[in-house]
Amino acid sequence: MTIDAVINTSTTDITDAEIFAAHEGGKLSVVSKMPLTSKRELSIAYTPGVAKVSRAIANDPGMHATHTWASRLVVVVSDGTAVLGLGDIGAAASLPVMEGKSALFREFGGLDSIPLVLNTTDVDEIVETLVRLRPSFGAVNLEDVSAPRCFELEEKLIEALDCPVMHDDQHGTAVVVLAALTNAARVVGKDFSAMRVVISGAGAAGIAIAEALLAAGVGDVVLLDSKGIISKSRADLGGIKSHYASITNRNALEGGTREALDGADAFVGVSSAKVDEAHLEGMNEGAIVFALSNPDPEVLPDVASRYASVVATGRSDFPNQINNVLAFPGIFRGALDARARRITPAMKLAAANAIADLVGEDLAADFIVPSPLDPRVADAVASAVQKAAVPEA
Repeated sequence: MTIDAVINTSTTDITDAEIFAAHEGGKLSVVSKMPLTSKRELSIAYTPGVAKVSRAIANDPGMHATHTWASRLVVVVSDGTAVLGLGDIGAAASLPVMEGKSALFREFGGLDSIPLVLNTTDVDEIVETLVRLRPSFGAVNLEDVSAPRCFELEEKLIEALDCPVMHDDQHGTAVVVLAALTNAARVVGKDFSAMRVVISGAGAAGIAIAEALLAAGVGDVVLLDSKGIISKSRADLGGIKSHYASITNRNALEGGTREALDGADAFVGVSSAKVDEAHLEGMNEGAIVFALSNPDPEVLPDVASRYASVVATGRSDFPNQINNVLAFPGIFRGALDARARRITPAMKLAAANAIADLVGEDLAADFIVPSPLDPRVADAVASAVQKAAVPEA
């Protein structure tokens, strides 16, 4: 997901000078919620008044959640190894992106958020750092961590921390894709159980999308990596790809994009691999194409629409923008509202359904998800997530 993807206007008229000027000094600041214009106000906000609150928290640790900002603070954590379309650029260069993500949490979710970029790519060191910092925040949004390390890092953080943790590149993407596919299937009149969905890209996003679609009842999922279809016949697979080879591709397809798309109902692109127009010809009637790579989709909408009934991208200048900002602000707010320890599959499914349901009677081939700027989205997602979290608490 790109930061400018939430803007509804074209970015072609934005100059480099304007961009650099806007980022000078960073995009974030800390503003006091309390006035500090008199000795009385200083005495309440800081010494001696603050000592009473600190003593109270020491005696009743539960007050930490009600009398500090930590319980509503999301830290956006990255090691800078998989930033946007830039790749491994390091922690310092990733900071402007993480500042932007924190700004999105405030604007769309009403949550305080700070970026935290770390000069280490060692999973255990990152976990140890966040465990030590745990009193300072209420939730962790992992961002732009390279695969397959991101899977191990998220799993270890979930076990080590008593607060919500989510890798947005994985699960935020999966939630919005599931919402979009739910409505696209309604448009073309197809049932999930009868569909074959091809996912190009078996990294963080692709794996999470496959997991979400299988959990939602999609009949068959076929994953593609840089070497072709992921199948049990491939001897070069290990780790999580080996696992997904055993639970996807039920027809044991082999080959590349052409073979995967022959007879497929939907395509989801989350890699930089381009799709040849000829490969789309073999898709079933009422096909669905989500070409989500930014800024260059795997196939342009005008080409995809020759063969597909519903086409979506990750860009704001085409219809059906599939963007993570529809999901993550509400998911985290709902989890924090519920005081949930974890963000569960049920909560993510509830988020996807809430996003899909917002479209309502306006559902059409060129309108399958609400706009990222729709003010209803975060509230609806947060409410659904909070309700889904109650049985898990």
